Amino acid sequence: MPELPEVEGVVRALAPVAIGRTILKVIISDVVIESKAQGKEAVIKGMTTDQFIKNMVDMKITDLTRRSKYIYIALQREGIEYLLVSHLGMSGAWFTVNSIDEIVELKFRRHIHVIFEMTDGGLLVYSDIRRFGELRLINREADHPPLLKMAPEPFDDQACGYFLDFALKPKYAKRAIKDVIMDGHVISGCGNIYATEALYRMKIHPGRKAERISLKRKKELFNVIVEVLQESIDAGGSTISDYRNINGEAGTMQNRLEMYGRKNCPACNNETKSMKIAGRTSVYCPRCQR
Repeated sequence: MPELPEVEGVVRALAPVAIGRTILKVIISDVVIESKAQGKEAVIKGMTTDQFIKNMVDMKITDLTRRSKYIYIALQREGIEYLLVSHLGMSGAWFTVNSIDEIVELKFRRHIHVIFEMTDGGLLVYSDIRRFGELRLINREADHPPLLKMAPEPFDDQACGYFLDFALKPKYAKRAIKDVIMDGHVISGCGNIYATEALYRMKIHPGRKAERISLKRKKELFNVIVEVLQESIDAGGSTISDYRNINGEAGTMQNRLEMYGRKNCPACNNETKSMKIAGRTSVYCPRCQR
């Protein structure tokens, strides 16, 4: 699943080519229409496909930002402001093209679910191979309460203190530290990949309970998480599995990962082990991480 750096990469690439454009027409795939008709919340969330199409026509994109793992697309029509919230799920991708044929990778071209035809003739396309992503149109962030429960951005001044306070709460203190730092209510945007990397760099076992890590070490861990996230942003994110930046562009952070997906520890060459934490496979070095 794309994490904060990957979503940030999409936003940085998409904003310059999307802001200021107006939507003329919306086309939704038959797969999504049929799924919605069966009562499933496939891609389009919180409204029917007909409602979504009607509401999105004539919308002007006024801003495009990131919040945690979400893309916030600010819209305006007749002086009224709206917010389109996009989550990439496991395999969502955005494309800005003049023709669908310009989408090079067949797997993305085969799984296009929303096409926004713009008044300038171009297309803004959302493709999602597994359909775990979402597009949710609301008036403002507060209209979808779960968005308000996200932790501060890890780069914000208050984020470290926020993390330390939550790690002391009974709900989190006895949980595995990796589970804690992957929780978006505690740290925004840090998922399996970057939690694995940060814990390896700190030589902390992913299954160690949060309460068994000193305050000093927790502060150091938070700082390393921020460093890893920023390093990945600078590298364009990690292109693993189905993640792509806009128009199919790839990142390079996957070439710098020291522990995620490794069979041997790069420091001691010991064979790595894995365990399930919060439903995700956690790879670690049993010799270096304690």
